Amino acid sequence: MGKKAIDIANLDVEKLIQMLNEALAEEWLAYYQYWIGARIMEGPMRSEVEPELLLHATEELGHATLVVNRILQLGGTPILNPADWASYARCPYEVPSDPYIEEILKQNLNGERCAIQRYEEIADFTNGKDHSTYQMAITILNDEIEHEHDIEDFLTDIERLKEDIRKFRI
Repeated sequence: MGKKAIDIANLDVEKLIQMLNEALAEEWLAYYQYWIGARIMEGPMRSEVEPELLLHATEELGHATLVVNRILQLGGTPILNPADWASYARCPYEVPSDPYIEEILKQNLNGERCAIQRYEEIADFTNGKDHSTYQMAITILNDEIEHEHDIEDFLTDIERLKEDIRKFRI
């Protein structure tokens, strides 16, 4: 971290680096959750949902890049071993053992809600103390909120489709 940045940061930098490494682990797990889920997913609306999940995966990878850059700027060391991701992450990786689209979407929704909480905590911790990290956290938070909304919309659409099918069966 630059000298001026250290002077103006009124917080525990080591704690922040720990929080960012936890977020980094979660971003990598979220990336894979989206990517593999999109690949194995089965069910209605798959052709509409798959490209969106792959876009979300790419955005999660972008978040990982932002977070690792900030860790380095703060003088920290990012997690170096992927085997450590699960132990750092509060947001768990949910194995997509059921490839049905609703299950994949629900797993991703859980991850987004956890990520929203993570970035709210980072934003709260840095607000008024570390403007660069705060801005990054808010940017990522807004993406995670948008992802949550996208997934909720897909789940609503699938439920509506199922209701329509039930109406026609009667």
